[in-house]
Amino acid sequence: MNRRLFPAVGLLAAAVLAMAACSQSAPVNTAAPQETTAAPPAPPKAVPDPDADPVSRASPPMLTPVALGTFDPGNPVAQATTGKLTIDDLEMKGENGSLYKTERVAIVRGGDQYSAGQTYGATMQVEASQAVELRRVIEQTPPKETPANAFCGTHPTGFIALAKVSEATGDVIKLIALQGSDLPAASAQGVGLCASMFYMGKALPDKATS
Repeated sequence: MNRRLFPAVGLLAAAVLAMAACSQSAPVNTAAPQETTAAPPAPPKAVPDPDADPVSRASPPMLTPVALGTFDPGNPVAQATTGKLTIDDLEMKGENGSLYKTERVAIVRGGDQYSAGQTYGATMQVEASQAVELRRVIEQTPPKETPANAFCGTHPTGFIALAKVSEATGDVIKLIALQGSDLPAASAQGVGLCASMFYMGKALPDKATS
């Protein structure tokens, strides 16, 4: 055998052993691949329960009355239907025994329509911007001696509209009575005018002159 081949064979064997040693020392990752998961969804926002604390909820706005007090009839219609009229928060009482128990439902304007094509202002002879108090009639008692002289005669009165106009001679209360159960509006069905009248309040004090 040729002795010159021994160094080459030795080098080859050393290289094979070195590679085997490296492969044995290198760590082998045998763990299963980790699963990737999405972030959990955000918790839903709490919605307040409107019934949980009724005291903290806002109250509906109060409707300011247009006129309260006792007023004298200003025309024959007012004299026949009520005579002197006392207007309170929940009722309107005539000196002839008529009584209208009411609830205040809205503050409208003279330019608003109470039925198709009919405005408060035109009927009551007030400005389009005039505040008009609208009341629903809950119960009524006709005049004692002349029951047919109720606001809507023998028919039930549905609504009463009031407006107060300040004039040099004092406050003037304009009043119209409407029949029908629908809330007066341009699209209301069955709403009609029963009567229109006015009442006089106290005279305004004279202004001081120099």
